Amino acid sequence: MTQTRRQFLKTTALATAAFSVAATVPAFAQSVDQEELLKPGPLGDKILGDENAPVTIVEYASMTCGHCANFHKSTWPDLKKDYVDTGKVRFIFREFPLDPVAAAAFMLARCAPADKYFEIVDIMFEQQRNWAFTDNPYQSLLDFSKQIGFTQESFEECLTNQGLLDAVNAVKDRGAGEFGVNSTPTFFINGEMVSGALSIDEMGKIIEKNL
Repeated sequence: MTQTRRQFLKTTALATAAFSVAATVPAFAQSVDQEELLKPGPLGDKILGDENAPVTIVEYASMTCGHCANFHKSTWPDLKKDYVDTGKVRFIFREFPLDPVAAAAFMLARCAPADKYFEIVDIMFEQQRNWAFTDNPYQSLLDFSKQIGFTQESFEECLTNQGLLDAVNAVKDRGAGEFGVNSTPTFFINGEMVSGALSIDEMGKIIEKNL
């Protein structure tokens, strides 16, 4: 067990850089090339909404980011109901792990059945404090993974998949290097960068001007 735990921490630590966490106050920055932004990473993008929606939102998030969890608990339900489900917004969620535990959480979400990805991400954010901030991240994440259908064997198989880890980190590295992402959550709304855990009112104002 100890060796497995060491292996877990070593594996998920590879190529994982530390970034500052965004403040809760939204910060507006430059726009990026939308065509380049929408090119998917090596694992493909996770997308909700009509592909012909007039507004596309790309979110870069970390599973251990408290502001990201607040956004997904407070703003995301209304954003999905009012804009994604009504065909106004296409939503793309991308991995930007701030630490090894976040990288491991993203790997688990990717190892789960594809149609469960967003459901698992929602559960991870809802229960973030139960697994993300503990003295024994291996055991906490293992215990959590069993709640969403993993066995210890499938858990370890997923988290020792170097190719999967490299792909998750490639999404993060491209976000940082090409699009200037340096905190989470960071959103691109039709190419306009906005950082911070936006309220539904704040996000709604930006969406409405793009409709």
